[in-house]
Amino acid sequence: MATQFAAPHYEPSRKEIRLVIAASSAGTVFEWYDFFIYGTLYAIISKAFFPAGNETLSVLLTWATFAIGFGFRPIGAILFGFLGDRLGRKYTFLVTVTLMGIATAGVGLVPSAESIGLAAPLLVIGLRILQGLALGGEYGGAAIYVAEHAPPHKRGFYTSFIQGSVVGGFVLSIAVVLLCRLAIPEEAFNSWGWRVPFLLSLILLAISLWMRFKLSESPVFKAMKEEGEIAGNPFVESFTYPGNKKRIFVALFGVTAGLTTIWYTAFFSALSFLRGPMRVDGQVVELTLFVAGLIAMFFYLPVGKWSDRVGRKKPIIIGNILTLVFLFPLFWAMGNLANPGIAEAAKANPVVVAGRDCSTDPFADLTGSVTSDCGRVLQTLVASGVPYSIEPADTLTLSVGADEIALDPAWQENPAARKAGIEAALAGHGFDFSPQFPPLASLAGIVAILLCLGVLSALTYGSVAALLAEMFPARIRYSSMSIPYHIGAGYFGGFLPLIASYIVARTGDAYAGLWYTWGFVAIALAVSWWGLPDGPPRDFAEGEGARQ
Repeated sequence: MATQFAAPHYEPSRKEIRLVIAASSAGTVFEWYDFFIYGTLYAIISKAFFPAGNETLSVLLTWATFAIGFGFRPIGAILFGFLGDRLGRKYTFLVTVTLMGIATAGVGLVPSAESIGLAAPLLVIGLRILQGLALGGEYGGAAIYVAEHAPPHKRGFYTSFIQGSVVGGFVLSIAVVLLCRLAIPEEAFNSWGWRVPFLLSLILLAISLWMRFKLSESPVFKAMKEEGEIAGNPFVESFTYPGNKKRIFVALFGVTAGLTTIWYTAFFSALSFLRGPMRVDGQVVELTLFVAGLIAMFFYLPVGKWSDRVGRKKPIIIGNILTLVFLFPLFWAMGNLANPGIAEAAKANPVVVAGRDCSTDPFADLTGSVTSDCGRVLQTLVASGVPYSIEPADTLTLSVGADEIALDPAWQENPAARKAGIEAALAGHGFDFSPQFPPLASLAGIVAILLCLGVLSALTYGSVAALLAEMFPARIRYSSMSIPYHIGAGYFGGFLPLIASYIVARTGDAYAGLWYTWGFVAIALAVSWWGLPDGPPRDFAEGEGARQ
């Protein structure tokens, strides 16, 4: 059993804590910018690296590659958690930010699939893996570094800047894309200009390294090193230290499972929802999310400060409960504001597909399975954002209201012609497939809804860096908090855009993917209620075993 180590009480000067927070937060903003720029530009990337005759498949392959980066985050957490607990907090996250910047710039240099074929997506996948490894070490390093400089009564507030910085990375990615769109003509941007935001990561890398080189090592790590308390194998000790298995379980399913699915639903699901089935103009969506994200990133600070008074558990429990109650209503309201015509047209003239084998598999083209004629019609309706119902029948028919649409046999082998023909027929029954430009009042309402989602995210995320730092012993803290955080964020959250999009593609219901989030939040509520400590925040004390 490990010897007891009492973390030193350290009260930094105002100048020092400002530098610690600024450098750590800026690096986190830049690193998440690097990671999120891919998701912000998913619509263009799908055409550049994953072209396919099936529009839905192209988007799913893009989100799958997005998810691959998240899938490697736990490996990065293990690798850099080990280094952070053995070699120190500062130099470990210097390595992670360097790796991230280089990998992101690399994505901007990869030729398109039209130029080099299959090598293009393979190179992008490789670079996303490097990004995932880097991000697996970044969050734990930055969060712990700030937490170990902060006095206990301000730890939630100081570390909440790290939480807000994650949103800051998303906001920065949208801001850069919008500025590039203003400076570069649309045709040129879609051709080559989208690469500029990736290449700009080299400038952000230089700024981040300059700021972080000014930092000194964490006082807690220096004290452990002086006393010879550095862990021999932090990864192994994370699972053998008394009570740590329970704490890792609670951190994974009670903390991360909720916060990460809420976060990605609030921002990336909203992004794909508005651009996809709601058909809102891409630049309008980006500007709307920029405004909402810029405001929402400041919600995390008061939540972190509040948790210093009431404890870390209460905000998380409240956030999970409110999410279960309001998640679907908020998205229903957003859909009605973004494109009320879809719901009105579907209600006045419901779309019914009848036939045999009426199901759709978005990955059929990859697996080699044969899609039925009915399945192809469903694929087109899904790609067009049209809600539908299915009825069994011997003959394939597509009905809108009381009218039947004639299906040209030539459409079955020509996705573009099928989409054009079906959309033209539906347009005659009130369906509008042009890019949507909601009026200003509706956009204000959408921003308000996104801010509500931001509040839900802040409640479940704002105090988490402090909470995780307090849950685990200092000698293995980097590894112990990074492993469950990045497993949860990497798999539960990172795969959310892919899985939610797949659910929508299979069901034809633009809101069905929200059940993925709802399920994980329900699990998080149960586990956090059971496993998180009540009362005011308190430091982990060595030798207390399974106290938490």
